[in-house]
Amino acid sequence: MSKEAINFLDRTHGLWVNGEWVQSSSESFIDVIDPATGEVISAISNASQEDLDSCVLAARRALDGAAWSDITPATRSLLLHKLADLIDENGEELAYLETLDNGMPLSISQSIAVGASVNCCRYYAGWADKINGTTVPISSMPGDYHAYTLKEPIGVVGLIVPWNFPLVMAIMKIAPALAAGCTCILKPAEDTSLTALRIGELAAQAGIPAGVLNVLTGYGSGVGVGIASHPDIDKVAFTGSTVTGKAVVRAASVNLKRVSLELGGKAPNIILPDAELDAAVPASAMGVFFNSGQVCTAASRLYIHDDIYDEVIERLLTFVKNIEVGPGLASSSVLGPLVSAKQQQQVMSFIAKGREEGAEVLVGGKTMGEKGFFVQPTVMAVTEQDMTVVQEEIFGPVLVVQRFSSVDEVVEMANDSKYGLSAYVWTNKLADSHKIVKRLDAGIIGVNVAAAADWDLPLGGFKQSGWGRENGLEGLLNYLQTKSVVASLEG
Repeated sequence: MSKEAINFLDRTHGLWVNGEWVQSSSESFIDVIDPATGEVISAISNASQEDLDSCVLAARRALDGAAWSDITPATRSLLLHKLADLIDENGEELAYLETLDNGMPLSISQSIAVGASVNCCRYYAGWADKINGTTVPISSMPGDYHAYTLKEPIGVVGLIVPWNFPLVMAIMKIAPALAAGCTCILKPAEDTSLTALRIGELAAQAGIPAGVLNVLTGYGSGVGVGIASHPDIDKVAFTGSTVTGKAVVRAASVNLKRVSLELGGKAPNIILPDAELDAAVPASAMGVFFNSGQVCTAASRLYIHDDIYDEVIERLLTFVKNIEVGPGLASSSVLGPLVSAKQQQQVMSFIAKGREEGAEVLVGGKTMGEKGFFVQPTVMAVTEQDMTVVQEEIFGPVLVVQRFSSVDEVVEMANDSKYGLSAYVWTNKLADSHKIVKRLDAGIIGVNVAAAADWDLPLGGFKQSGWGRENGLEGLLNYLQTKSVVASLEG
């Protein structure tokens, strides 16, 4: 165990506002629970509306202050590189905090929470000094003009992140927002706030001016709604469930603030009869069970062609039965616990509903152990399109399986969902894969891969899976607004 992580757990955690720790005016705290044991390991502050108002004021003053607004884009780039350095240098502490808070295996905390966060900071550091407008030839207005556009920061932004990948989800919003020149109020999930609080400190150590990055902890029903509805916040970026995303949109209408949303998914995963099964089966299994299924792009609906159905099922069950489930700190664990008792109960209720509606559990379907929030990796078959487990995002280690006989049939089944975040196709026929990709309603599609993510690659969904895109240049544009300037050259 990291000594630094233990020391951090033992602190009295306040709010990170204007470059310093402050105590919440609410004087109330939320217990931090280790999902592997169900035990209380720390506590975080539950911010009040008064705390939020103070935080917004600090962010607004920082936005207008010379310490941030007058620095060059190159300096913003250097600050992001320094933050990346500090995340890397403190990687062991951050990885342990992430695993203790979220439950994910330490190997994932090291590679995704820490490694991907470092890469994200460096990626957007590279964009910070490449933000520019364009010159525009005027063709319809009579006269002689010089016209151009400017790209400017939107302003004060509220960043609301979920509990499934707490650190990297925070960084993938913080990094483009800072690269664009915005100031930020980060609201982590109440279940997983520890690494977000540590990032506040590291940002200050990196030299990011006070008030530019603030961290408020608390419940979504309080702080989250407060951020979405606050009249002096210019934009909110939210990642979470579709139901909560709709609530964010309603709250944001108070001042018509900009909104970007990365919401739920129920990804179809199609295995065609010519697919390479040695690759497709294990990747498809981990495509849904990775991080115990707590992934918005999880390949949670598996469609198998009739010709290979029995073979795929046999291979799949053999693989799933050998997945090691245990505490995130155990080196042998491939899957950890779910994040909370609430999430465990929700997943088990979905499994029960599936059984009630006629689905058959081929493997798994039960909780594990006497403590912690573990659920066995579960495969459910004999499912129909109208079943709850097929239509709703479970966000747990549950795979639903159906069979198909033709491409037309499976495309219709795949698109029969309110979600459209991701999809996956397995085939050795390149031409067929591109034809199918064009017909699938999803924002990101993997061909012969069960995960498709890169900082250069825009991430976002169709239908009720969200608005806008994160990552890449499109992720940066979320935090910029365009100003058009026309100057007469006559007289």
